[in-house]
Amino acid sequence: MYEDLIGVPFMDGGRDKNGMDCWGLVRECFKRQGISVKDYGISAAEEARISEQMQRERPYWEKLDAPREGCLVLIRTEPKLWANHVGIYIGNGRFIHAYLMAGVCVSTIKRWKSHIVGYYYPRK
Repeated sequence: MYEDLIGVPFMDGGRDKNGMDCWGLVRECFKRQGISVKDYGISAAEEARISEQMQRERPYWEKLDAPREGCLVLIRTEPKLWANHVGIYIGNGRFIHAYLMAGVCVSTIKRWKSHIVGYYYPRK
């Protein structure tokens, strides 16, 4: 369902196959699930604003006890922030995400475990 996105280059504010940031990838993945999620005009470099926005939006997301296919994987890469990166769980202990060093790629939950804040799905 997401294989065609792997290898898309990272682009701050990117929302298509020419380039994506982590939220652009999330929006595309949810769109493929038939779910529309809000877009944010926040630069990937504005980590504090990203973290603040994610916290404000928490009531709109159901926190899951364990990951399920298609859910958000919220990640903290900066210790002072609540969360500043996000991906989508694709099953088998893996998630897809977009970041500067690799573009859109698949990583393991195990490798990122110490940075994962939680798993979330949009409330209906």
